Amino acid sequence: MSHVVHRSLIAQPPTAVRAKGLYIEDTEGRQYIDASGGAAVSCLGHGHPDVLAAMHAQIDQLDYAHTGFFTTQAAEDLATFLAGKSPASMNYSYFLSGGSEAVEAALKIARQYFVEIGQPQRTTFIGRRQSYHGNTLGALAVGGNEWRRKQFAPLLVDVGRVSPCFEYRERLADETQEAYTQRLLAELEATIQQIGPDNVIGFCAETVVGATAGAVPPTPGYFKGVREICDRHGILLILDEVMSGMGRTGTLFAFEQEGVVPDIVTMAKGLGGGYQAIGAFMVQDKIAQSLREGSGLFQHGHTYMGHPVACAAALAVQQVIERDNLLANVVEQGQNLRQALEQRFGEHTHVGDIRGRGLFMAIELVKERQTKTPFEPSLKLHTLIKQAAMARGLMVYPSGGTIDGVHGDHVLVAPPFIVTKADVHEIVSRLGDAVNDALGQIGPAV
Repeated sequence: MSHVVHRSLIAQPPTAVRAKGLYIEDTEGRQYIDASGGAAVSCLGHGHPDVLAAMHAQIDQLDYAHTGFFTTQAAEDLATFLAGKSPASMNYSYFLSGGSEAVEAALKIARQYFVEIGQPQRTTFIGRRQSYHGNTLGALAVGGNEWRRKQFAPLLVDVGRVSPCFEYRERLADETQEAYTQRLLAELEATIQQIGPDNVIGFCAETVVGATAGAVPPTPGYFKGVREICDRHGILLILDEVMSGMGRTGTLFAFEQEGVVPDIVTMAKGLGGGYQAIGAFMVQDKIAQSLREGSGLFQHGHTYMGHPVACAAALAVQQVIERDNLLANVVEQGQNLRQALEQRFGEHTHVGDIRGRGLFMAIELVKERQTKTPFEPSLKLHTLIKQAAMARGLMVYPSGGTIDGVHGDHVLVAPPFIVTKADVHEIVSRLGDAVNDALGQIGPAV
């Protein structure tokens, strides 16, 4: 009997015992292709010798130092590296233990910024439906993952809510892409006016939507329009790149492809590649400067923030990605992944959409392609696909509630940046078989 509170209290998952490259092995000797990087985490694959060496060197020198007393060279070096890769106006990093912590801290520094500059009446954030920003209460509040929010709703602060930029599901049949984009921007403007422009702290959005809706990219010009609206009203733009950032979409920051710079950006999964627990936010200079000239401190903190081993691991991960030119491989293999998915699922009766960027792709399952009708939630198609994939030695990241938190199924694919073309085709082959296996199990419902 396990004494661990697992994610499911009904069935215990297999026990992982070792991992190398793209593969994880369990106690029974079964090997699984990690085609989702866990949850888009393992960007460098498993067991990379350079990262392990950096971690060992850091542990030998300094295992831990509380940030209330010390900084460490590992944290300083990682912050310097990120500052050198970010827009010129974004030079300050804050290191935590994961994505939820990063978003939670980002919300707090955004609020404190306005207190410091004499606008304490700004108390409200605006988020989007079908988004996900983390499981802590503040992050859960701004997020729009209804399944995760539902039972905790009484504990959450009120947040303004607008539509996601989800073209496949929400663009009208007779609407151009440009008109759809403008409709979304008009909705954001109207929501700001309803709340009161001087009452809004920030607009929070995933640059490319992650697990809640499945690798949904924005329409062209959407974030440029959002940036203009935020600037006009003095509102902070907070982009969540916990899942889509750090190279996952082909550029280090996903926002680079949108031609905008946020005021705050959060990151986590691909930052450390899973070698240690780490997350971070970066802020524009104006935010750090306002705190420096005001109270002189950021009123926030965690015991393990800026952990030297985590920072050393993250820096090693990023240095390997840069040295080995792996972002170019993300672009190249991302194109191969899209082509392979289109070849396998482009004419599939029950795949309605293939979407994403770089090595961050998803397929959406539908009962009927022409009407985009989803399968009944009670069938739990996404769960069946996960089980069928695991049985075939494949890890992918299926989720349900794609459309509204209840209806819809999708499968996220996010392999490590070291993936090859042969790996891509093997992943898609196994995924195709797993999807068909799952559809076969629901029989008449198809």
